[in-house]
Amino acid sequence: MASGTDSTRAPEWSPDGPYFILVRPQLGENIGAAARAMWNFGLKRMRLVSPRDGWPNPSSTAMASGASAVLDAVQVFADTGAATADLGRVYATTARPRDLTKQVMSPEQAVADMAARIAAGDRVGVLFGPERSGLEQDDVIRANVIISVATNPAFASINLAQASLLLAYEWRKAAGMRPARAEPLAPAADVTAMLEHLFAELAPANYFWPALRGPALRAHLENLFRRAPLTTQDVRSLRGVIKALSAGRAGRVARLIAPDPAACADMEALRGRIDAIDRALMALFAQREAHIARAVEIKQAAGLPARIPDRVAQVLDNVRAAAVAEGLEPEPYADIWRALIERAIAFEARTLPE
Repeated sequence: MASGTDSTRAPEWSPDGPYFILVRPQLGENIGAAARAMWNFGLKRMRLVSPRDGWPNPSSTAMASGASAVLDAVQVFADTGAATADLGRVYATTARPRDLTKQVMSPEQAVADMAARIAAGDRVGVLFGPERSGLEQDDVIRANVIISVATNPAFASINLAQASLLLAYEWRKAAGMRPARAEPLAPAADVTAMLEHLFAELAPANYFWPALRGPALRAHLENLFRRAPLTTQDVRSLRGVIKALSAGRAGRVARLIAPDPAACADMEALRGRIDAIDRALMALFAQREAHIARAVEIKQAAGLPARIPDRVAQVLDNVRAAAVAEGLEPEPYADIWRALIERAIAFEARTLPE
């Protein structure tokens, strides 16, 4: 196509357009080519995630060929989470089939959705993967929607500049749309905080047991909530639900343990109360097992041994002090805790050095 650049005209660009997020780009030339594609169609919000050759990159300037407005405004982030934290909706461009259940849109459908979200006051972003391998699974999980192009199935991969050009062109073509307003979506950082809250409450409930299944279960839950168009109010409501369930669980245990034994009129009632306390203790021990499983993960990451003598001594001293404070004989309780500790160490020693 012949050059149609008119340097006497003021540039036309979309100040509220989507962010194009290049994840771990490898070549400066490809960054420049993507910048040129964006500026051709009036977009200049570019973010880079951990560019291989650092930033700024002189190679990108030559390839951008006049799209300095894009390169001058580039923002650089260490990881995909940081690059998407302030965005309400994230779209991932990928040609590979994924074992993730997410809404899939064509570029045209995705741009219409972006326009509606932006009209509602949201920030949106599009993830583009590195040239050699495309987006990794962890990157795609952070997206709400997958963008797929109807390419030749035997040769589906398109390069970074082409993908940028396709999305930028669709954006420009749809610029005259008047999308229906939608309720603003929650920023990705708020969804992340909600997920961390949920995981923190699920762990003591033994949901991530056994430990080997934990990462897959977390990824599935994160993908489930990331693909849902959660509003800020949705996130507040979900956090309220998590908090209420957590408080209710603690309250149920307290109700089982709290009643005064003097309130039991006969032996049958007293035995029923003892059985209820035993069940509550078993529930607490199940939570303790989940914490031990998490201890294995943390110790592995930190290179710590299964047995840490100083920590064992500290725990037993704390148990003795607590027993004395309750008017109890300390050594029987120290013996019980010692047995629990040895059980935990035996479990940890399966995968950790002594």
